[in-house]
Amino acid sequence: MILAQAAETQPSSIPTLILFLFLGVVFYLMIIRPQRSRMRKQQELADSLEIGDRVQTVGGIFGAVRRIDEDGVVLDVENGALKFSKRAIASKVNQD
Repeated sequence: MILAQAAETQPSSIPTLILFLFLGVVFYLMIIRPQRSRMRKQQELADSLEIGDRVQTVGGIFGAVRRIDEDGVVLDVENGALKFSKRAIASKVNQD
């Protein structure tokens, strides 16, 4: 009789549920939220570009913005001009 009652009792699923909720919160705070912040900053940078701004691309190329299109940016480099995606602009460079 005691063995039958012991076999019928199942462990509670509440600790497992709490563990999954905790892992979900950690995943959100460590991965999703910082990625959204980086995407927002990149979009703000792309929107703030103006003709004449000195910029650096993610590939390390420095240039001045010559023209801004819907899908890209044309940069003046030392011996000509190159077209880049707006998302390829890493940062603005000081004019010092």
